[in-house]
Amino acid sequence: MKLYNTLTRTKEIFKSLQSNKITLYVCGITPYDTTHLGHAFTYTAFDVLYRFLKFQNYEINYTQNVTDIDDDILKRAKKVNQNWKELGEFWTNKYRNDMKALNNIQPTHYVKATETMPTIIDFIKKLVKDGFAYEKNGNVYFDIKKDKDYGKLSKYSRDQMLQLSKERGANPDDPNKKDPLDFILWQKSKDDEPFWESPWSKGRPGWHIECSSMAYKYLDKKIDIHGGGSDLRFPHHESEIAQSEAFTGEKPFSQFWMHTGTVLYEGEKMSKSLGNLVLVSDLLKKYSANAIRYLLLSHHYREPWEYSQEDLDEAAETVGVIEKRLKAKTETLNKNTYLKQFTDALADDLDTPKALIILNETIENGNIIEAKEMMEVLGFVA
Repeated sequence: MKLYNTLTRTKEIFKSLQSNKITLYVCGITPYDTTHLGHAFTYTAFDVLYRFLKFQNYEINYTQNVTDIDDDILKRAKKVNQNWKELGEFWTNKYRNDMKALNNIQPTHYVKATETMPTIIDFIKKLVKDGFAYEKNGNVYFDIKKDKDYGKLSKYSRDQMLQLSKERGANPDDPNKKDPLDFILWQKSKDDEPFWESPWSKGRPGWHIECSSMAYKYLDKKIDIHGGGSDLRFPHHESEIAQSEAFTGEKPFSQFWMHTGTVLYEGEKMSKSLGNLVLVSDLLKKYSANAIRYLLLSHHYREPWEYSQEDLDEAAETVGVIEKRLKAKTETLNKNTYLKQFTDALADDLDTPKALIILNETIENGNIIEAKEMMEVLGFVA
């Protein structure tokens, strides 16, 4: 199998660290709002990867996190006058129900940042002790000057990194920092904010350290595949690499980095901040899970694409034809076998659009047994 590795910008032959076992970490949601089609695209792509690896007889430890303590959650909780924990619980459950409705398999470990606090604090302690991080006025920062390779994943210039840091929740103008790009590991909580006791202050963790700590606790020092949306490359994944490799002393932190393309709507990236959301729960009122899934998988996971209702209507029509044919035909297998072509397509950097073409050909040629196997690997509800 070949996968595109964002770190090297090339397709590479995938080889797991342990012969038949794979560690997979995918960055999950920050639960302060609803699940949209952009989320569904990312998590359905990784669901197919998980299913395909299982089909290839790998044993997979798949960990996904929930960033359930974060500036965005606290801001939203204040805005809607709701307890931050209750808000997080509500949207986490909504997300999980949406994923279940789309037939995405539950990860091996589904972990909240708030449940991992002792590991997070120990992780930061070691970074401070080893000289990779420093404390100032109750806050702890990672010192990027201690990592000569900072920027190796995103390959952005310093100016680009500063700009993106500002846009994505960091504060380059923080007077406590030695360098504007140093990122926060622990922040002192304000009087009205939740806090945890630590050696530095009553506070809470920064965003990046949560994922590194969870990957370390539930997977290993080094992992096979780390995934998420393409907007997470910087600063989130870049910072994860820096702190994880500093903590363990081992490189690379992840063998492969996989990033999904952006989903657009009305010409703009679908995002909570812009409010141009197509909600999974709304689509499920009118369309089947299989129709939505077919639309998602008709786009390669790395490619950006724009949602249109016409495309979803077309996917629903195609799925209707597939389901009719599967019911009408007896379970036969003729001599034209397509399963190898299908697995070759998925083994080529998870080429789901090609896999769908082969699935349709298989059904047209009456290979019902093979078609059902393909449907299962792609996660369609039988």
